Amino acid sequence: MSHSQRIGFPAIHEEKGEKRAFLPKFIHWLSSQGAEIYLEKGYGAKLGFTFADYQLEDGVIVEVSREEAFQQEIVIVLRSPTIEELSLLRRGAVLISMLHFATRPQRVARLRELGIHAISLDGITTGGGIRLVENMKSVAWNGLEAAFDLLEDHFPGLNKDNGDPFRVVVMGTGMVGKHAIDAATKFGSRARAASLAGKKHAGVIPMGVGRNITVDPIQMEKLFREADVLVDTTMREDASKPLVPNAWLAWLPAHAVIVDLAVDPYLLDGDPPVVRGIEGIPQGNLDQYIFHPDDPNWTAKIPDVIPSDVRRTSVSCYSWPGIHPKACMKHYEIQLKPLMEVLLDTGYDRLATARHHFGRALYRGTLDHFLEQNG
Repeated sequence: MSHSQRIGFPAIHEEKGEKRAFLPKFIHWLSSQGAEIYLEKGYGAKLGFTFADYQLEDGVIVEVSREEAFQQEIVIVLRSPTIEELSLLRRGAVLISMLHFATRPQRVARLRELGIHAISLDGITTGGGIRLVENMKSVAWNGLEAAFDLLEDHFPGLNKDNGDPFRVVVMGTGMVGKHAIDAATKFGSRARAASLAGKKHAGVIPMGVGRNITVDPIQMEKLFREADVLVDTTMREDASKPLVPNAWLAWLPAHAVIVDLAVDPYLLDGDPPVVRGIEGIPQGNLDQYIFHPDDPNWTAKIPDVIPSDVRRTSVSCYSWPGIHPKACMKHYEIQLKPLMEVLLDTGYDRLATARHHFGRALYRGTLDHFLEQNG
């Protein structure tokens, strides 16, 4: 590393069920790279760790206030700080987080206003557009597991009265969509599939559909009327328009489960505004990710101007991988190590001209690169 850098780790406080924090081994590794570490007081407590678990005799690892954690040269937090919290960062700091520039115009504007050098973890990609920091498999499997839990409650033994197989329609065939199809064939859980092996059950037929079908209401009605599970994994070119209007949900059987894996927000004040891919379903989190049609929280999570009269049981979680937090963080840490090694050695200012594979990937995740590509 070219020089010692101070890295702050604020905790995530979005909801009680959000337990994720970087694990002690990763913090120790960063310290071994020469970084000074500043952890928010209580960091990792929801995972059962104390500050003593993070400490090292031969490294600078300090417990500080939340404000101090945000004041370091580099700030790393898995989920993005709120718009208000961004002002805790100092001008010129490097914020590393899941920032989702394309669907968060207000966040982008605030980062620019504050002069923050942001790197969005979801934007760190190869030259071919493959994400290097992702947990797509967990997103898909955790969402489908929740859906088949609900179906199993409705159809004991996962058997329909008419003996027909379950039909799963997956909108989008990218990385998450491919994992969703795989998860669907195994009832959302390898353990469940193993327990059903050799027993009578309806089975599952998944189908992946792309833009040439999702824009056609005639074809979509045919698919919806036979679907037991509707999965959204799409990345829309125009996030200001829903992919599935609320009225279309009436085509789904009453028992059908909607699985929201895209989890876009409602940001109606944005320019352009952002709406959800499936119109009229709530966005969940780790405290609540199952919404039945009569759930009192349904309308509380949807702007009044969004149609939501037609409802089906929906599962939606802003942080699907966080359902299994330690496994999630181990996964991310493996992916982050080579990237952090390059960042600490190269420095943010030289990423734009970096020739190293990981240096170029990091630059593609920067706000600077996003603005270059999107005006």
